Amino acid sequence: MHAEHRSTSFGKVAVLTGGRSAEREISLRSGAGVLAALQRRGVDAHAFDPAERPLDDLVREGFERVFIALHGRFGEDGTVQGALELLGLPYTGSGVMASSVAMDKIFTKRIWLSHGLPTPAFEVVQRGDVLRELPDRLGLPLILKPPHEGSTIGISKVSGYSEIAEAFELAARYDDTVLAEQFIRGRELTVAILGRGRDAFALPVIEIQAPGGNYDYQNKYFGNDTRYLCPAPLSPQTAQEVQRVAVEAYRALECEGWARADLMLDADDRPWLLEMNTSPGMTDHSLVPMAAKAVGMDYDSLVVRILESARLKVHTAA
Repeated sequence: MHAEHRSTSFGKVAVLTGGRSAEREISLRSGAGVLAALQRRGVDAHAFDPAERPLDDLVREGFERVFIALHGRFGEDGTVQGALELLGLPYTGSGVMASSVAMDKIFTKRIWLSHGLPTPAFEVVQRGDVLRELPDRLGLPLILKPPHEGSTIGISKVSGYSEIAEAFELAARYDDTVLAEQFIRGRELTVAILGRGRDAFALPVIEIQAPGGNYDYQNKYFGNDTRYLCPAPLSPQTAQEVQRVAVEAYRALECEGWARADLMLDADDRPWLLEMNTSPGMTDHSLVPMAAKAVGMDYDSLVVRILESARLKVHTAA
């Protein structure tokens, strides 16, 4: 009875899915999963693709709450969050500022460093810069990636001087500036975080073991050879430290609702923050549902919990 009452109290819910970013295909899959979960729980939920319809249709059609299942630009970067604030529609996930900052890996790293949080050394490079000097300062291998894309789009691991130019051109297809980052050799981890402020908490750590250590777009979403160890086989002390760093990183960016921190664990069991995803994937390969399941929260319950946290973040004077 309580669950039924709670589901109907959401009103008419829009699941924003698709969008215009390079991650559209994944967003459509995430949105389909979220929509099905909400409908199974009796929520009056409907798919809404902002690439195909104007957002003010949400108001005209009587939607009362929005679940953002968009990934990448125009969905995870604060733009749609700002539009929903103007429309007065409560939405899931982080607000305008946190979404915008977390979408920019460069600003994210600057904020983490200001909070004393560990993140690999980096430089910002543009066309015309002397790229061949990067390994002298960051070492080899190093990582080149566009600072405003997710899902490993445009990222390259550079092992030698001869590879730098091509890697830069790939990243520059997506951004005017490129992030050059020190490569941390070690284990790839991810941590899902739920909640807001002091109430934010981490789900169990997941270790990602991709074929050849290459967790690329294909292995992330479509391959079946990548192994996900949840909970990650870490000592209790190391797991606790990784979760602590992830939650502090989440709070430093003022994220809320849910997010996923990606980290590397070096040979000395020290965690290094790579990025924060404020609208993580919800596909059948996605990691937040996997972490939730490890603590007894099934997919549908996770989706409803996230929807319950939907709110407007900008407060206006009465």
